[in-house]
Amino acid sequence: MKVENVRLAIPDIQVDSIVDGEGIRSVIWFQGCGHKCFNCQNPETWDFEGGTVVPIDTIKEKIRNLEFQQGVTFSGGDPLYQLDAFIELAKEVHNCKMNVWVYTGYTYEELIKLSEKDHKYIEALKQIDVLVDGPFIDKLKSFEVKFRGSSNQRIIDVPASLKENKVILIEKYK
Repeated sequence: MKVENVRLAIPDIQVDSIVDGEGIRSVIWFQGCGHKCFNCQNPETWDFEGGTVVPIDTIKEKIRNLEFQQGVTFSGGDPLYQLDAFIELAKEVHNCKMNVWVYTGYTYEELIKLSEKDHKYIEALKQIDVLVDGPFIDKLKSFEVKFRGSSNQRIIDVPASLKENKVILIEKYK
């Protein structure tokens, strides 16, 4: 698949994060988000023309060179606004025997509905191990929920959800 250059926020890849998913992980920050959640922690990533244009092969090489990481988290912005790039990078993460977490303002149900018109959404979901879904809602902000900003957001086991055709939450994060 030929993928156009990806717009990434800076830093394009952050290594050794322990707050953006389970284990020691790297984070790839995508530029562009239409959700524009009130009091978002990354409003600088909203602008679709902001950030830095980085060739996808450069990012794939960085993924291949990661050491001591259990997985890669895709965040932003919202990585699902750049489906082709996300799919290709997530496949590279899996090829490197790491897991994929994704933060998106979309809900799982919205992504399934979008997939009815564009099969790339299902293709993207098939590359996600764990999905943190839903918009950040400031009045539901909580320091009690692990790996989330607000209590409405869910931590979803995507492979199990696709198999069961319903949302399967990861029990230890309920």
